[in-house]
Amino acid sequence: MKNMMKRLSSASAFVALLGLAWHLAADKPGQAFGQAGSGSAAVSGNGKYKFRVLYTSSHLPAEAQAPKPLKAAHGGFAIDRRPGKGEVYFALPGAGIIRISSDLKSTAMLDTAVEMKDPNMHNALFWQAPDGTPFLSFPSNSEGKIFTTSLDGKLVHTLNAPDGTRDMGHPQATNYYAGRGNFIPTDVEMIDGLFYIPTGYSNLDFVLTAKIRSTAPFSAEWHDLAFGGRGTGLGQLGTGHGITVPPGTTRIDVSDRSNSEIDRYTRFGQYLSTLKMPLGSLPCDIYYMDNLAVVGSLDGPDRSKGAPIYLLENDQLVSTIMPKEDLGLANFAHIHNAVMKRMNGKIYIIAQAWNPGDFAIFEQVR
Repeated sequence: MKNMMKRLSSASAFVALLGLAWHLAADKPGQAFGQAGSGSAAVSGNGKYKFRVLYTSSHLPAEAQAPKPLKAAHGGFAIDRRPGKGEVYFALPGAGIIRISSDLKSTAMLDTAVEMKDPNMHNALFWQAPDGTPFLSFPSNSEGKIFTTSLDGKLVHTLNAPDGTRDMGHPQATNYYAGRGNFIPTDVEMIDGLFYIPTGYSNLDFVLTAKIRSTAPFSAEWHDLAFGGRGTGLGQLGTGHGITVPPGTTRIDVSDRSNSEIDRYTRFGQYLSTLKMPLGSLPCDIYYMDNLAVVGSLDGPDRSKGAPIYLLENDQLVSTIMPKEDLGLANFAHIHNAVMKRMNGKIYIIAQAWNPGDFAIFEQVR
């Protein structure tokens, strides 16, 4: 009887040890590059805004997973916000335009024009013409052009760099292009037929505008409104990177990356206010959904932990998601873009890393 009890006690201890080992392994972050994360127990964030890895780069089409396109990722996402839609679009250099289904469960390559396939598309914009026709616009920082396509990827227009012959709306911007200054668009937004285009990768660092004259056929030309400019004063920019119009408004938010802030303007370029982000976070862009906003950051206050994704509620920081430190995504040392959408009562964040590039979708844990 004593021997039997000893054996049972030993067996129980062994089972307990196995259970402890399993628990520790499940809690330890360790997603490998390209590994699907749906089984991971690791979470990151604060309060009710905690997230886990749902998909990583293995979710992308084979053409996008090839070493060059994904590692060269240096862009951003556009979401079709129309009721009943919700598809997500972005582009990778060397692959082309990628569409993510509205339920996020599948991805597909679009037939991309040769002019757009190899250059880098630094961000993406979904917008609609007055008649409801949907378009995608992509700023190419490597080509100095704004490409506009249909939702199936067909190229319908290319806005070339200012040629130096037009009034850009500010003497500094006009003289810059008259002197053959380089045009490096980093993002694009649209309000009532005007493209708004930040140029923070150039010495100019103004937000420029172009007027869409027609969409059938498509026609656009440079407009005489420019604002911002490089500097540290109110309304000036250190590196004007991403540009966002919050839904239902005509306010323009520019991510001033090097100054770790979001600068806000009227549609006429008049400075309104500044939303401060954590010092050293280098925000690349901001994306709004209802009273929430998500900010992908190139760095974080502690750079050894990788870059954070910040979630704001009514402009107040409520959650910090750490893809590298907490979720084990080694390539997320720098985050270049993040957007979000809501499905079935949960929030999903789609994010892109930079240098090296990577991709992931995070699901809210409820």
